[in-house]
Amino acid sequence: MSTPETSPLNSLAKRLPEKEFIALFALMMSLTALSMDAVLPAFPDITQAFLVTDYHQTQWIVTGLVFGMVFGEIIFGPLSDAIGRRKTILIGVGIYALGTVMAMTAQSLPMLLLGRVVQGIGVAGPKIASRALIRDLYKGAAMARIMSYVMVIFILVPMLAPWFGQKVMLLGGWRWIFVAFLVQATIATLWFVLRQGETLAKQQRQPFRPSRLIRDARNIFQRIDVVCYIAITGCVFSGMLLYLSIAQSIFQDIYGTGEDFPLYFALLSCGAGVASFTNGNIVMRLGMALLVKAALILLATTSVVMLTSALVHQGVPPLWLFLTLGVLVFFCQGLLFGNINAMAMEPLGRTAGLGAAIVSASSSLIGVMLSSLVGLFYADSVTPLACGFLIFSSTSLVLLHIAKRFPSEK
Repeated sequence: MSTPETSPLNSLAKRLPEKEFIALFALMMSLTALSMDAVLPAFPDITQAFLVTDYHQTQWIVTGLVFGMVFGEIIFGPLSDAIGRRKTILIGVGIYALGTVMAMTAQSLPMLLLGRVVQGIGVAGPKIASRALIRDLYKGAAMARIMSYVMVIFILVPMLAPWFGQKVMLLGGWRWIFVAFLVQATIATLWFVLRQGETLAKQQRQPFRPSRLIRDARNIFQRIDVVCYIAITGCVFSGMLLYLSIAQSIFQDIYGTGEDFPLYFALLSCGAGVASFTNGNIVMRLGMALLVKAALILLATTSVVMLTSALVHQGVPPLWLFLTLGVLVFFCQGLLFGNINAMAMEPLGRTAGLGAAIVSASSSLIGVMLSSLVGLFYADSVTPLACGFLIFSSTSLVLLHIAKRFPSEK
């Protein structure tokens, strides 16, 4: 008979209500989103504080965090399979707190970026282990449903993050934004420690051995469909990361929205929140594959319209049109993220931690490289953003077709 210590679902994990479970892990996983988006309104102040003359350097405030996540995910994925989900999350939060303090006290842009990289390494712990923990408890469409509801709250946080960051700056300057990060991390960690039990039994854990990791990683990369889903996730994330890197400039420099930037940012993010909530209600009936295909087709179509309007209006389409198309883009992304991650994770079974690491690290690396490349062409024009969306969505459709031809055994 399984004991509470060795059962995959111990007493704490069993009695945690579903709504509380969703809220807890949305808060935990939204550390990543808040860390990305709350600093966006601070770009001008940071630029002034560190005497930065090239705007492209400020884009690394976002991409530096993601770059750190790539390395963190590679470490924390197999670590969560070896020592369990709880310890992995706690170690990650500790490193995240260290990076937050480094960024908060930085006296130069390079030191700030170093702190952001350390933040990224640390936040990978709760990000990866939380996904693996959900994979321990749910499978298939049920996992996609839970992930979709998590994503609703996960998206509400970045919707409000720029507004929140702006208000914090009014009270105490841009450095206080990092104090807010520490507060959220503390609340989420205390809630997690008090309420959520370990979900990976000791007999199911995989020793942290390089030879085993290389073997399991090779097995994962031999699954053509999983590789395609990873690449699709990377393409979709590239579009989002590209937008995040230049959103402040688009709204404030091109459209002159001034202090209303967080409101416009939140408006576009509403599309993703609606999509995630809708997905949670229909994915059990329609299936993940159908929703992903429909979302990619709609995203590609919307990108064509955005690119055409940008070319017709010399790179600056009317604000109302850009907002309308932007909401549609985010709606598509809201449908894609939870489903694509679930489709990539579903065949991975006992190596869910390593699988989550590979899926997330590889897609993050793709996102950083592609968004940074396209971002170099940004010069007060919406055209590069529209081109990026079109390239990424079209490539994803091709990859989805390939994945369907080479399905893995479940």
